[in-house]
Amino acid sequence: MSHPSPRSVADLFSAEGRLVAIPRRPARREALLAHLAETLFDLGRVYRETEVNEALKTVHEDYPALRRYLVVGGHLARTKDGAAYHRQRTAPVPGGAAPAVA
Repeated sequence: MSHPSPRSVADLFSAEGRLVAIPRRPARREALLAHLAETLFDLGRVYRETEVNEALKTVHEDYPALRRYLVVGGHLARTKDGAAYHRQRTAPVPGGAAPAVA
């Protein structure tokens, strides 16, 4: 059984830089989400939901699913009202559990 590698993330994108499909396998999806968080969102910056949507639309049309996966996986944190997002500094919790917000 192969493990995700940086090359496997690149394989998920078309030549035009669009995501071909959101992986179903948790390990591959996790590798993709980490890549998207690092390449689309800056640490220390707060994003409005519309900005998150616009960034995710550049790679895939199902941006609501990607946004949800990023939040649930702990890559992005969101305010309770869903108006503001920011990239998490810590690695996601294994198993996709969302870290508690203080």
